[in-house]
Amino acid sequence: MEGIVIAIFVPVVVFMVIVAPIWIVLHYRAKARTGDGLSAGERAELEDMIDVANKMAARVETLEAILDVESPGWREKQQHAS
Repeated sequence: MEGIVIAIFVPVVVFMVIVAPIWIVLHYRAKARTGDGLSAGERAELEDMIDVANKMAARVETLEAILDVESPGWREKQQHAS
């Protein structure tokens, strides 16, 4: 019986004293690295998408201005259709 207790107790103690602290430190170090925000590539891609969205918004405004001139009641027709 004493041999079984030692066979279980020793690995548990080794795990708790050596493995668990290293595991916890590495886990939170990895969490801190991923929590820093966007990488340089992701930030550049996001800025590109913002530029595209701004260009699309400008195009929509231009198209709405053209429609306002060519078909003055288009907004009311659109609202009645919805």
